[in-house]
Amino acid sequence: MGLSLMVLFLILLIAGIALVAVGAAVDGMPYLISIGVLLLIVDLLYLAARSIWRSTRGPAR
Repeated sequence: MGLSLMVLFLILLIAGIALVAVGAAVDGMPYLISIGVLLLIVDLLYLAARSIWRSTRGPAR
């Protein structure tokens, strides 16, 4: 399950970067930039939540 979430994270990251690049390159498509930025924000929130979740678990014994 962890591998599939990491693959999803990478796909969202690549898609966000691609949307920002296409939105910046093509005139008249600023909504692509905003969608790409939202995808990147979701990725960062996912990383933060995963980091917090891992740090709150007790130490392995």
